[in-house]
Amino acid sequence: MNGLELSRKFYEEYGKQMIEEGFDGIKDKIAVGLFGSGSECYGFDDDFSRDHDFEAGFCIMLPSEEEVDRKTAFALERAYSKLPKTFMGINRGNLNPAGGNRRGVIRTEEFFTDKVGRADGLISGNEWFTVPETFLAEATNGQVFFDGNGVFTSIREYLSTYPKDVRLKKLAGNLFLSSQSGQYNYMRCVLRGERAGAALCMNEFVDKIMSVIFLLNGKYRPYYKWAFKALSKLEKLSSLYDSLEFLITTDNSDENAKLKSKIIDDIALAVTEELKSQNITKATCRDLGKHANSVNDFISDPEIRNQNLLYAV
Repeated sequence: MNGLELSRKFYEEYGKQMIEEGFDGIKDKIAVGLFGSGSECYGFDDDFSRDHDFEAGFCIMLPSEEEVDRKTAFALERAYSKLPKTFMGINRGNLNPAGGNRRGVIRTEEFFTDKVGRADGLISGNEWFTVPETFLAEATNGQVFFDGNGVFTSIREYLSTYPKDVRLKKLAGNLFLSSQSGQYNYMRCVLRGERAGAALCMNEFVDKIMSVIFLLNGKYRPYYKWAFKALSKLEKLSSLYDSLEFLITTDNSDENAKLKSKIIDDIALAVTEELKSQNITKATCRDLGKHANSVNDFISDPEIRNQNLLYAV
């Protein structure tokens, strides 16, 4: 059983009754679920994950003090802390009375301020370019088990993917850097005998092309150690997982370099075909750099379109 399942079961068995019996008057203002920081919020946790910050618990989201006062919030926090300390063999963590907890009672405005810099969560305009992608992933991951008035869920839905022009700008920049590192500089470093440089080029190519794949899926890329696992679950281009893994886990001997060059070409073909299927490029070649410029031309907002190609990366 993973952390999300554990959390939901704990809520269904204990949390739901606690709220209904003791806090029915504010039930319509509460949202409950598991989301935010931690591998369990993505469903990526395993036995190794349980050595730190893993517990049987859930998040209870409250609106501002104008809607739910401190006294009520404190009572709810105490009620939550009195729930069983162990559930299905998993201990619960101790809450920090000063706040900043990952689980338990959390103000919605504090959660979204921490993740995206706005209490209402409704970032707009240039803010989409300044919020780290991993924070956007944490603001929208996991599951909501209950949402009394739907406000918390509606904010998460608003933040669930980049606006079209922002996505295209990020896509253009990552395509260009993929081209430079993989299609242009990698073999030049190999031929010069610059093995370390070749390794850096390959890491850069895989890193940027993975960002391209997430953007083509309309999904946020999570914290780097979970990026490959998240990629394997994507609807589009997840079949490139093995190729990308091979590119960064093998050396750059002459024999491997030739094979890697071919793999890069195959990946470029798969990516360009997806770009074409989404009607966001007019380029017809496999040169990712040319596709970067073509994707940029599809941006509607002239202010965003005219920014440097690498503005969003």
